[in-house]
Amino acid sequence: MKKLVNYFLRGLVIIAPVGLTLYICWTIFVTVDRWLHLPIPGAGFALALVLTTLVGFLGSNLLAKGLLSGIEELMGRLPLVRLFYAPTRDLLNAFVGEQRRFNRPVAVTLTSEGGPKLLGFVTRDSLARLGLDDHAAVYLPQSYNFAGTLLVVPSRQVTPLAIESADLMAFIVSGGVAESAGPAVAG
Repeated sequence: MKKLVNYFLRGLVIIAPVGLTLYICWTIFVTVDRWLHLPIPGAGFALALVLTTLVGFLGSNLLAKGLLSGIEELMGRLPLVRLFYAPTRDLLNAFVGEQRRFNRPVAVTLTSEGGPKLLGFVTRDSLARLGLDDHAAVYLPQSYNFAGTLLVVPSRQVTPLAIESADLMAFIVSGGVAESAGPAVAG
């Protein structure tokens, strides 16, 4: 009976992530199709991908850059809109834009004796504007969440890690159980 339970649990570990991923994709497809009143499943999602790529292509064009900077300036002037627009733009740029910020994985030592460490990404080397010349800004993603914490620490407590940013992000977001090699301190 114990073997049967183990087989069931192993099957659950295999099926659940695949099933959940397929369910989320299907829900996105159906929702986008419903918004656009399209009868073919996935057509709305494919159309959204094509339109987003087209806008990205046009945004790379010199003629469109002037229009885009005008739109950004307008969004920056609208009182309530700028509260949402600027942080969203900056966050997306940090992950996938030309000014990627989460590309320097680090370990932050919490005490001068060593001890516990936090894993994250340096987003600024100096906080001189805040009067903290010898401090760095480190973003700490949260496990099983789409949030994080900004930690300001003395630069001497920040150690670069020899790991790809995406692997460290997967390691953190998974609560340390991701099948990556795990972080290693750069030497």
